[in-house]
Amino acid sequence: MENALLIGLSRQMTMTREMATIANNLANMNTTAYKSESMLFEKFLIPDASEESAGGDITFVQDFGQHRNLRVGALQTTANPFDVAIAGEGFFRVQTENGVLYTRNGHFNLDADGQLATSTGALVLTDAGTPIRFAQDETGISIARDGTVSSDRGQRGKFAIVSFDNPQDMRNVGDTMLESDQAEIPVENTRLVQGALEGSNVQPIVEMTRMIDVSRSYASAQKLVDQADEMRRQAIRELGTPA
Repeated sequence: MENALLIGLSRQMTMTREMATIANNLANMNTTAYKSESMLFEKFLIPDASEESAGGDITFVQDFGQHRNLRVGALQTTANPFDVAIAGEGFFRVQTENGVLYTRNGHFNLDADGQLATSTGALVLTDAGTPIRFAQDETGISIARDGTVSSDRGQRGKFAIVSFDNPQDMRNVGDTMLESDQAEIPVENTRLVQGALEGSNVQPIVEMTRMIDVSRSYASAQKLVDQADEMRRQAIRELGTPA
């Protein structure tokens, strides 16, 4: 009976975290360049010491990480010449107060110093590691497919687009920003699109279906817990009744 309770509770704990992941995906279905996530599960075995088990194991459920869906979201055209979408692999390299971070959110603007920055104020870096700066009277700003930035005064640099051996190991730090301790790999074959943004790759119908499945599984696990608890109560009542 105790084993049934523990197994049911372990399943409910993992499903609670899975539901939180699904809810976060749905909350970000309109967030620029957001990548949906899903839980990774595995069996967790411990020896059963009861006589009836004959040396068998008890199987629990354990979540050991999250998988990030790196599929490129649909491109959405905007009227902002500073909006840039990556139509392929790679990440923008940006400078923040906490060091260099990475993002696919290309919703950029000019800060007070005329530097290209993200909506949170992080400076967008070139392949030379420098910010992209424009004068107040500069016009004709264009961004080529290879990331070269130009204006009526000539070239202003080239976007640093990088990738990593294992993008799944990148850590989410919020505001569509990621960090990584891996060595950067310059991406040469990707394509940038000016005046466009990459949409979220969340599929709302898929996420809602997953949410319904998790809710049903949680209810089933709760039924198992309730039945095991009732069996324990019944055993206590019968054992506690004087002969």
